Amino acid sequence: MVTEILNRDISEQGASVAQVIGKPQLDSGLLGRIGTLETRLAVNEREVDAAQSVRYRVFVEEMRASLPSDAMRRKRDVDAYDAICDHLLVLDRAIEGDTEDQIVGTYRLLRQDTALAHGGFYSASEFQIGDLLERHPDKQFMELGRSCVLPEYRTKRTVELLWQGNWAYALRHRMDGMFGCASFPGVSPESHALALSFLHHHNTAKGEWAVSARPELYRDMDLMPVEAVHARRAVSSMPPLVKGYMRLGAMFGSGAVVDHAFNTTDVLVVLPVSAIAGRYVNYYGADAGRFAS
Repeated sequence: MVTEILNRDISEQGASVAQVIGKPQLDSGLLGRIGTLETRLAVNEREVDAAQSVRYRVFVEEMRASLPSDAMRRKRDVDAYDAICDHLLVLDRAIEGDTEDQIVGTYRLLRQDTALAHGGFYSASEFQIGDLLERHPDKQFMELGRSCVLPEYRTKRTVELLWQGNWAYALRHRMDGMFGCASFPGVSPESHALALSFLHHHNTAKGEWAVSARPELYRDMDLMPVEAVHARRAVSSMPPLVKGYMRLGAMFGSGAVVDHAFNTTDVLVVLPVSAIAGRYVNYYGADAGRFAS
């Protein structure tokens, strides 16, 4: 039943496939294209600034995050990690104006070698990421963060391109695993008892992939007994990003963390590349070529 709930028929997304032809060009800037939408990395400070503006519109104006005063004054979601991350963009080329005006979605990507050279991962402020890295000294990880899409572009096509970009990036840099925070709205884990309990009982990362919230921030996700958790209702109550990670094959860390600044309850996503569901590898292409052109 759980698998049936999660495996939304990829044929629902098939209408966009006919619009996409060609082979991957991972050495060029373009990582994917569907219709008028494109995905690639930001190539200059102006594009990063525009991505930060999109993040501000989503996190502050929509989700009511509270940023430092300078960020609020500039109307940009910005922090020190922006300078060391790559910024994945989705652009709508049908929008008139400059490239910066065409950015409708973004993800922030941070590779392990870069993170460790600059003090660590962002997620380590909430979760014990070091434990995961120590258990996998032969693997390379990338952190996914600051995912957001403007409301009018929250469609299958935009999500497809964000994941096309992530997949192409992971292949290009030979990543073995991905992790990052995913958020539930609000600062009361109890208001998400059904969804959090489902993740705790059915999708907790264990063994060599286990990661826990930092002890001083740990909030219990085991809020309902397993027999009281209705799978279909639990999944339907989750934010789209969390459901998307689950369908890819992700696991989740132990314990949630309340982020008062962003007005969210965070869980840690852990996604070994080897665990990505085969249907998604086939869909995007083992060489990330499905949506490249």
